Amino acid sequence: MTGTMVGKVALVTGAGSGIGKAIALAFAKEGASVAVADVDSLGGEETISEIQALGARGIFISCDVSKKADVRTLVEETVRQFGQLDFACNNAGVHHAKPESFTEIEEEEWDRIIAINLKGVFFCMQSEILQMQKQGNGVIVNVASMAGIVAEPGGYCYTASKHGVMGLTKVAAFEHAQMGIRINAVCPAVIDTPMVDKLPEETRQMMLGMHPIGRFGRPEEIAGAVMWLCSDLAGFVTGTGVILDGGISTT
Repeated sequence: MTGTMVGKVALVTGAGSGIGKAIALAFAKEGASVAVADVDSLGGEETISEIQALGARGIFISCDVSKKADVRTLVEETVRQFGQLDFACNNAGVHHAKPESFTEIEEEEWDRIIAINLKGVFFCMQSEILQMQKQGNGVIVNVASMAGIVAEPGGYCYTASKHGVMGLTKVAAFEHAQMGIRINAVCPAVIDTPMVDKLPEETRQMMLGMHPIGRFGRPEEIAGAVMWLCSDLAGFVTGTGVILDGGISTT
């Protein structure tokens, strides 16, 4: 699909590393101008350098998606710089530091994960949809998780947040289907990213054993699914979650 998004504008949150960075670079390879959002300024600027090396336009905007004012500024600045918003990928998210005991989950941990993973996606979708309504078109892809489809043992806060993302995706897709706005999600299993690298080796090996394909996913594979969902090839697809799980759901 190289070059199919020339003249288009994409916004990607959590694009300073991992899946978000791969998605931002994929948009750039397709010719889109890209707004890179992250709380990590260093990572965000590195992504912009790689986007520019591809010959595409990119801007970095520091944004904490759990803050509505930050998100509003993010979308407004994207439109101010590039004139429109064709694609938005709400990827920013966090995971729990270790498996949780349901009766011992701290309120602070619940609030932290829900604020970024769920409330952050909600704030992003609000601002993105307002802009896309003005234009009469647009595509949103939320990065959920297999934990948005099935339970992640020991991951109560994360599972709740990602199930919430799937719920928001479905309702918003239904309500905006006749406005020229498509809204979907991708649901990855474990992807080889810096976030996964920080997990204890015992945990990594346990997770690896869950995947019939015998490996973790690659960020570029998730980016490929996002590109398809944003393309005209997926013009009849809205309100769904594309599962990318290395065969986990077959067992």
